[in-house]
Amino acid sequence: MSVSPSSPSASPCPRIHTLILLKGDIYDHSKVVRVDRGLGLLLEVPSIPAATPTYVTLFDVANEEVRKMEKKYREGSHVRVRILGFRNLEGFAMGTLKVIITSFKNMSSDFFTKDGLQWSGKWQSYQILEQHKKTSVSLGLLHFFAKQSGIFAKVGRYMPSNVKGLKAALEVASAFEGSVFTHSDVKPGMVVKAKVIAVDGFGAIVQFSSGVKALCPLRHMSEFDIVKPRKKFKVGAELMFRVLGCKSKRITVTHKKSLLKSKLAIIISYTDATDGVITHGWITKIEKHGCFIRFYNGVQGFAPSSELGLEPGCDASLMYHVGQVVKCRVTGSVPAPRRINLSFIIKPTRISEDDMVKLGSVVRGTVDRVTPHAIIVNVTAKCCLKGSISTEHLADHQGHAALMKATIKPGYEFDQLLVLDVEGNNVILSAKYSLINSAQQLPLDLTQIRPNSVVHGYICNIIETGCFVRFLGRLTGFSPRHKAMNDQRAVPSESFYIGQSVRSNILDVNSETGRITLSLKQSRCLSTDASFIQEYFLLEEKIAKLQLSDSKDSELKWAEGFNIGTVVEGKVCDAKDFGVVISFEKYNDVFGFITHYQSNGTKAERGSTVQAVVLDVAKTERLVDLSLKAEFLDRQKEESSNSQTGKKKRRREAFKGLQPQQTVNAIVEIVKENYLVLSLPEYNYAIGYASVSDYNTQKVPQKQFLHGQNVTAIVMSLPSPSTFGRLLLVLKSVSEATETSCSKRAKKKSSYNVGSLVQAEITDIKPLELRLKFGIGFHGRVHITEVSDENVSENPFSNFRIGQTLSARIMAKANKSENNSKHHQWELSIKPELLTGSIEVENKLADAEFRISTRQRVAGYVYKVENEWIWLTISRHIKGQLFILDTSCEPNELQEFRKRFEVGKAVSGYVLSANKEKKLLRMVLRQFSVSDGMLNGKVLNLDDQHSNPPIENLIPHIHEGDTLGGRISKILPGVGGLLVQIGPHLYGKVHFTELEVSWVSDPLSSYHEGQFVKCKVLEISHSEKGTVHVDLSLRSSLNGMHNNRVEKIDNLHPNLLVQGYVKNVTSKGCFIMLSRKLDARILLANLSDGYVEKPEREFPVGKLVSGSDENLKCRVLSVEPLSQRIEVTLKRSSATSVMNSRANDFSSILVGDIISGTIKRVESFGLFITINETNMVGLCHKSELSDDLITNIETRYKVGDRVTAKILKVDEERHRISLGMKISYIKEPTQENGFDDGTQLSTFLENNSHEIQNLDIEYEDEEYPVLSQAESRASILPLEVDFNDVDHSHLDDTVSQNQILTNEANTMDEKNKRQAKKKAKEKKEQEIRAAEERLMQNDAPRTADEFEKLVRGSPNSSFLWIKYMALMLSLADIEKARLIAERALRTINIREESEKLNIWTAYFNLENEYGNPREEAVMKVFQRALQYCDPKKVHLALLGMCERTEQHKLADELLEKMTKKFKHSCKVWLRRIQLFLKQHQDGVQSVINRALLCLPRHKHIKFITQTAILEFKSGVPDRGRSMFEGMLREYPNRTDLWSVYLDQEIRLGDVDIIHALFERAINLSLEPRKMKFLFKKYLEYEKSQGDEERIESVKRKALEYANSTLA
Repeated sequence: MSVSPSSPSASPCPRIHTLILLKGDIYDHSKVVRVDRGLGLLLEVPSIPAATPTYVTLFDVANEEVRKMEKKYREGSHVRVRILGFRNLEGFAMGTLKVIITSFKNMSSDFFTKDGLQWSGKWQSYQILEQHKKTSVSLGLLHFFAKQSGIFAKVGRYMPSNVKGLKAALEVASAFEGSVFTHSDVKPGMVVKAKVIAVDGFGAIVQFSSGVKALCPLRHMSEFDIVKPRKKFKVGAELMFRVLGCKSKRITVTHKKSLLKSKLAIIISYTDATDGVITHGWITKIEKHGCFIRFYNGVQGFAPSSELGLEPGCDASLMYHVGQVVKCRVTGSVPAPRRINLSFIIKPTRISEDDMVKLGSVVRGTVDRVTPHAIIVNVTAKCCLKGSISTEHLADHQGHAALMKATIKPGYEFDQLLVLDVEGNNVILSAKYSLINSAQQLPLDLTQIRPNSVVHGYICNIIETGCFVRFLGRLTGFSPRHKAMNDQRAVPSESFYIGQSVRSNILDVNSETGRITLSLKQSRCLSTDASFIQEYFLLEEKIAKLQLSDSKDSELKWAEGFNIGTVVEGKVCDAKDFGVVISFEKYNDVFGFITHYQSNGTKAERGSTVQAVVLDVAKTERLVDLSLKAEFLDRQKEESSNSQTGKKKRRREAFKGLQPQQTVNAIVEIVKENYLVLSLPEYNYAIGYASVSDYNTQKVPQKQFLHGQNVTAIVMSLPSPSTFGRLLLVLKSVSEATETSCSKRAKKKSSYNVGSLVQAEITDIKPLELRLKFGIGFHGRVHITEVSDENVSENPFSNFRIGQTLSARIMAKANKSENNSKHHQWELSIKPELLTGSIEVENKLADAEFRISTRQRVAGYVYKVENEWIWLTISRHIKGQLFILDTSCEPNELQEFRKRFEVGKAVSGYVLSANKEKKLLRMVLRQFSVSDGMLNGKVLNLDDQHSNPPIENLIPHIHEGDTLGGRISKILPGVGGLLVQIGPHLYGKVHFTELEVSWVSDPLSSYHEGQFVKCKVLEISHSEKGTVHVDLSLRSSLNGMHNNRVEKIDNLHPNLLVQGYVKNVTSKGCFIMLSRKLDARILLANLSDGYVEKPEREFPVGKLVSGSDENLKCRVLSVEPLSQRIEVTLKRSSATSVMNSRANDFSSILVGDIISGTIKRVESFGLFITINETNMVGLCHKSELSDDLITNIETRYKVGDRVTAKILKVDEERHRISLGMKISYIKEPTQENGFDDGTQLSTFLENNSHEIQNLDIEYEDEEYPVLSQAESRASILPLEVDFNDVDHSHLDDTVSQNQILTNEANTMDEKNKRQAKKKAKEKKEQEIRAAEERLMQNDAPRTADEFEKLVRGSPNSSFLWIKYMALMLSLADIEKARLIAERALRTINIREESEKLNIWTAYFNLENEYGNPREEAVMKVFQRALQYCDPKKVHLALLGMCERTEQHKLADELLEKMTKKFKHSCKVWLRRIQLFLKQHQDGVQSVINRALLCLPRHKHIKFITQTAILEFKSGVPDRGRSMFEGMLREYPNRTDLWSVYLDQEIRLGDVDIIHALFERAINLSLEPRKMKFLFKKYLEYEKSQGDEERIESVKRKALEYANSTLA
């Protein structure tokens, strides 16, 4: 018998030292120690300091099949071996002798010698397997040989005899010289051949010949993006790849052809990137400023936008894409910080320094083209250069820059452009006047910067901590956040924009670090001239000309007729809310505008002619601002009285006395977006212009100026052609503004009090408020409820216009929390009653304190519409809410309630309840009455709509007979009807019989959840607990709606035709619903004139049973008013009904009577016999047919045969008769041997009659202990409580049963004990099954009263309590079911923990089905259960519910908590693994590792074994095998592990694996009793397979073992 190499005895050498050998090492002179036929070779590797045993399996001996290995490899011979791996437990290494074959051309054996000897052998042909670089020939010839093909040669180690004379030579490659054997052999950049083993969305997994695996990412599978990678890469295909990198044994490769075929230098480290190196890389990221390039081994470089080889203004993302392979040149490298500068321009063009423009110089340029982000210009210089101007650098003002970009066209010439920077052949230019005018002062390097100086620049970047300001070239300074803005709370990104022109104050210059610290605060960087506003008017002139460039009149000749200060004549063409529009006869496309402030109180009518003074001209908008103020017109009249020369002299005298840098007082005449139009009263009302912002404050919110406001300004520039004839000013300080003469009556802020009457101007009209301004910088609002004295009026703002002045009363000051905000608002009112007379507003507000009572009618306006709520504003402080279902009772109106209630709509309603603290009203639209003693005239407290307010707060407005609007919340299962929402937290139930007006089939088909319905309240009932039950009806015919429904039992009488729906079906018959209060019973015998075999099929739940149907008449048989029992029949009525009643009279027959009858039906279990002269049918069981045994009833009895039988038993309640046909019964009529009363027909169908009788007698003598066990195992729907143990005990049983089998041979006493225990268990199971049968025979309770009797008798039975809960759920009384669950938890004895756990589990299922919200309700019950029961069992119970209902997310979260809380529980970890495997999730191994760290040592065997079983059943069998193999290495003598392992393999059915595993097991050296168990198991398996040869083989091996043991 051969010895397996896995056995320790197979190694005669010392145990391996893992430090001696390394994986991949090659040993030339390894000695063959033993040859195992059919298995492999055992070698002795000459390692140092001691030889190492190495085993080579048959698969690794050679490429081709070796038939006679013992002849080819003899003991003592030497071979060349390479180490593959180690098996430390067995104590030897694993190796390979395989040789790889290649092909070559023009080859002859004459050219080769073998170690100096002539090689003689036969040439053979082999398949090409792999090619390698390492050969015995020179590397110079290798590349040439690799391209050859042709004759195949047998590979050995040969040297060419004459290299120069060879046209081709053999390239020798084998597993020994393989370029990639382990991860350490992999080098970035090397080209390898690999086999595709898997393809997925993330890429492809490839495998080298040595087994090393690598990833080819999706982007590297091809040069272009692959939509379907599985079509590109076929599994099993062998392709060439290039290694990108290897990190932590993670190898990535590429299949991009451009990288594979690249002959350029390879960069694998930052030191390889020397200047001028040209290489291939691939783009990983594209930014606005350049591209990031990746090389091998994670090396990365950056190519700026100027080095991408693109024309200026071209977008790099349009020319390149991520993943694209590019050829690039290294322009600079700094290895320490890992920076590589690259260029896509391989051969850059050289430009002499004399021809190149210098930074800071001013040049001319012509627009070549306009791109989305820049303007490309041809720079006028010695050499042909192109430059780009970004949009932000077209102007100092952001708005003008966008206008310039929109109007500039190719061919436009820039007279002055500043060279900011030069990037390659691209010149970065700027057209900002602030930079051009200060070009000489702009610094180029640190030496040119002087601290405390103010320098112009522009924002190049903004971060959270500050702003970067750039000057010329790359010279950049940084302004910290606290140095950039005066307001420390402001955010840089909200105060500045990239490209903004700024004046920066130099704070510090650090020459060592090259850092410049700046300040951008306006207080430090104020403009000292009028350049900012001057550039504004200059660009406006340019833009206006550019706009006219396409027209014939390209000059602004019309502007000559509107000089500043002149009087023009025009006609009023329109009057707006904010001013008057003037048209001019001479210029049709030019309009004038006069604001209300400039109208001087004059009301200009449409069509009238006016003369006005020109204050400002907006040339881009072709708009002229005019004034009718007397001071301007009088000035012009004085000037017109002079001569022409006198007029010129007068104009000069208007500005006489004004000098630059002079401080003057001015009045605000017009407020523009970017500047103010001012008048100078002291200088004959001369017109001046001042900017409201500066370079550094363009984006900062500016102070608001009012018409007529006094300001102080500084004269910066007198009128001249360079200023376009304008007087330019700079505001000295906007904070020094004073009140104007026309607003002297306006009070200061501190003088305004609540109750003050003010004059205010409307600035905006909102749907719910008027926005006003009054005084100086004061803002207020008039709430929509503060307009009219009436409670509510439609569109109260219709008579108001923007700019209108009105009187208002201050009602409240601005909120303190808003004092620091920019526009804090005062509360105003324009109600006539508040404006007239002297009223103390504070007292008025005190009188208007929250005084609202129930049923009071209030009005308000809609200010918000949500999904289910309409929010109203009743006053400034009081809000109201209106529920969607309270707005109407018509479904179509409810469906479109958003359209009916728009914001601002006036709505009136009645107060249902109120929350005084929140000042919130709950309203309804219809008037309602409140019964005596209920809340009438009182203020109700309303919680918010998300809580559950007391039900009495919601029900006063609903009465019986009311018609309401409702929404279907849930369609109850079966015939439960509908659950309809009629309030925010109020629901009513619609009975199944109240769904339609007439009796129709399937009345639920026309309804769906969420549907709006019109319903009528039938009944409102209050329970003892305070809950309210509302019964509704959806029958649209409300008048006389109860005429076709039988509501009272007094209205029923025998022979009355009725209709109803099937409510329940049992084996005895069915129940039908006549109305919402009355049910009737139909016995099985009354369902049809014929026999009904399966009543549940012919009478399904919900079927309509109609009395008007000729084929299915439903007639009342009897009515019992006291017991509320009604019995009906579906049999056809006839004149012989009285006779039939007698024929069905069970009192006419007695037990012991001999009767005659006819066989009606023959069944396998007995005969059904119709008794003569009656309609009654009895059953004669097959055991009562004859005194002798009858094997086949059908052959002995036929339908229609007349027979004589004896009545054995009569059950009048069940209408059942048991008969006997034995001869002994007929001869001895006094002998009775009937069945027990509890026997049912279903019992005969399943069990033998004698067994049932015996079992029934046993249970009558006992106190039902087994019955309680049977009850505890029952399953109740819909609660779905599993009364078995919540854990998966079958896992434990698998191991424990095999453990028992293993120890079976210990002693006969133990075996007998187990057999006795097994018999006792089987007997107990039989008793439980019999008890369950008996339980099924009893009549199940159908009412609450019957259940109350049962739970009083068995208060600790969770079975009964759950049945009771199920009954309530079937009646759709969810709250009642909850109360029963709570009652059960209080009633069941505290020692009955399992019974309580059953109730908690049912409670989980109840809340999971009906809780709202479901998850929150379940978790509340779960937290309570943890306080009373074993937490672990409660967690497992909840987990079982989650798994049954497929709530995988909740189950995952619960298991995550359980593994932390019960980390020492093997059961919990197994449940976690089982869920992982069921959901086919990854990461099972990580869970196993965590479990082994947490579990105690003694639980590891159990955990690993059961995890392996789970892998075999639900996961990956190979992982299960690995686990078993690992366990067997540690515990080879554990036969229980062998047994379980064998069982799992037998279950899978792989015969070869099973045989190999059995062979390993029976070759173990164990004690005889364990070996006996293994041989016995082996023999049983072979017998099950039926292979006689294998059976004999097992027997023979067992005999050999026995003989060797005895010897």
